[in-house]
Amino acid sequence: MDNVFEFLLQQATEKENQAVLSFNNARSELEGYYEQIRQIEKYRLDYCNQLLERGKKGLTASQYSHLNKFLVQLDETLTKQKSTEDHFVTQLSNCEHYWQETRKKRRSYEWMMEKREKEKQVLLDKQEQKMMDEFSTLQYSRR
Repeated sequence: MDNVFEFLLQQATEKENQAVLSFNNARSELEGYYEQIRQIEKYRLDYCNQLLERGKKGLTASQYSHLNKFLVQLDETLTKQKSTEDHFVTQLSNCEHYWQETRKKRRSYEWMMEKREKEKQVLLDKQEQKMMDEFSTLQYSRR
C-alpha cells in the first residue's frame, strides 16, 4: 500500500512541476505581450513626434497622406494586438488554476502518507508498550 501512495505522490509531484512550468510560460507570454504593446505604443508616439516636426517644416499633401497612412496602420496593429490580451490573461488564469489543483492533490497524498505513518507509529508504540507490560508482568510473577 505504501508503494501505491509513493507512486501516486511521485505522479502528482511530476504533474505539479509541469503545471508550474506551464504557469511560468503563460506568465512570460503575457509579459512579452505587454512589452510588445509598450514597444508599439512607444514607436507610434515617436512617429507622431516626427510627423509633427516634419509638419512644422512643411509637408506636401502627398507626404502627409503617406505618413498618416502609416500612422493608421500602426493604430490598426495596436487594436489587433490589444484584442488578443484576453487570450493571454485567460491562459495564465487557467494555468494558475491547474497548478493549484495539482498542488492540492500532491498535498493530499502527502497528508495521507503522513497519516498512515502516524497510524503505524501508534500501532508500533502500542505493541511495544504491550511487550513491556508483558515483560514487567512476567518479571513480577517470577519474583
